[in-house]
Amino acid sequence: MHPIWDIPTRLFHWSLVTAVGLAWWSAETERLDVHEAAGITILVLVGFRLVWGVIGSVHSRFSDFVTGPGKILAYIRGQGSPTPGHNPLGAWSILALLGLLLLQAVSGLFNTDDVFFNGPLYYAVDSDVRDTMGAIHDWAFTLLQVLVGLHIAVGLYHQFLKKDGMIGAMFTGRAPDRTGRAAPVPFWWAIIVVAILACGLWWGLEQAPGPPPSLW
Repeated sequence: MHPIWDIPTRLFHWSLVTAVGLAWWSAETERLDVHEAAGITILVLVGFRLVWGVIGSVHSRFSDFVTGPGKILAYIRGQGSPTPGHNPLGAWSILALLGLLLLQAVSGLFNTDDVFFNGPLYYAVDSDVRDTMGAIHDWAFTLLQVLVGLHIAVGLYHQFLKKDGMIGAMFTGRAPDRTGRAAPVPFWWAIIVVAILACGLWWGLEQAPGPPPSLW
């Protein structure tokens, strides 16, 4: 039997959980060096998931689980999910989370604490753009808290009330009464994608302008 979730998708999920938790903790404790590293990690992870949503294993692909209003309404009416992967409602939740995380991570590249820390792209834009990015970073986090809380609540509901193994499947790749429709794509594809994204992001940030020369 084929797994529902391949290893790269599961590693992505729990790596993202860890990175988001670390980003929140480091912001609360003003460990901004850690916060920057966590944010860049999130950027690589979200980039990977977007690519993996196109070339990854069948149930990791957006084409497998992102549906239109008709199938969403059918699912709400109890007609079941058309795929053993994400259900139609969960699909749009995943897209919203990825979009917000991408917005949060990108806006953080322009951020500052006005004292000791400037993001890697702080000097690449003018003050108006920096102010806008700072505001986006704040409100995106508020929305993200709401969506993450909803995501956790739905996962617990499915795992312990519906007993369909939603959370367990993100550890093992398998769930009761569900099986994947095709073998997962080779794991090394994911390694190549992550390496390209990480190297590309590192190179891009290295090209960003630094602080202007001091007059003193």
